[in-house]
Order: sequence, then structure tokens, then C-alpha cells
Amino acid sequence: MRTLEQWFEEYAVSHQNPKNKSIHYICVPAIYFSIVGLLMSIPNKSISNTLSLNMPIIENWAVVVLIFVLIFYTRLSIAMAFKIAVFSAICLTANYYISKILPLWMFSVGVFIIAWIGQFYGHNIEGKKPSFLKDVQFLMIGPAWVLENLFSKK
Repeated sequence: MRTLEQWFEEYAVSHQNPKNKSIHYICVPAIYFSIVGLLMSIPNKSISNTLSLNMPIIENWAVVVLIFVLIFYTRLSIAMAFKIAVFSAICLTANYYISKILPLWMFSVGVFIIAWIGQFYGHNIEGKKPSFLKDVQFLMIGPAWVLENLFSKK
């Protein structure tokens, strides 16, 4: 199993151009945010029944999926899992409030599409294909790479 640093090194190969990096710093969190919003938009009347749980904390599918996301990151780095957990909590909270004023699924689809257009534009500038075309796990590495680059003490 690769370490988080090995994932970052390989991911960085196709993210060298400063414009592409800047685009990723905006678009990767936006995609993550929109996916959380889309998951929160799934009708949740039967989560407890489906999972055979009687836990009120599991209010929507985003929480269920994010538990598995955090397991993925915990296997790579406890510190990164904590950072992703904080970011995920921010996403859950912000999406909750957005859902009170707009149809969350429509908002999330719009953000998702615009952010992916930005991603592909950035890779066009870079002149390299997105990393996830080589290994789909890079879709999970992108958010960690952004957090590491934005908030590390380099």
C-alpha cells in the first residue's frame, strides 16, 4: 500500500503549472462540497431501516458515505483524516443551510459541473491528463493534496 506522501508525489506530477494548481485549490474542494450536497439530497427516510441502525446521528447518506471516506484517509494518515473530517463537517453544515434556501440537489449539480469544467480547463493548461484517469483512487487523493498544500507549513 502506498503512503500518503507517495500518493502526493505521484499526484503532483500532473499538477505543476501554477494556474492549474490554483484552479485545483478552488475546484477540488467545490467538487467534494457538491458531492456532499448531492448525497444529502438523496431521500433519507429509510436509512436507519436500510442499515438496521437506530442512531439519530445518521440523518442522511452523506454521513454514511463520509464514514467510509474517513476510513480511507485514516488508513493513510490520522492527521489527514482529521483535516478531512473537519472539512467534511464544514461541507455538511454549509450544505444544510443552503438546503434551507435553495433546492440543494440543483445547486450541487451546478457546482459539480462548473468545478469539473474548471478541472479539465486546468489540465488543458497543464498539458497533462487528470491523475484519476490512471487510478480512480486519485479522486480521493485530490482533496487531501489540496488541504496539504493550502495548510501545510512549507
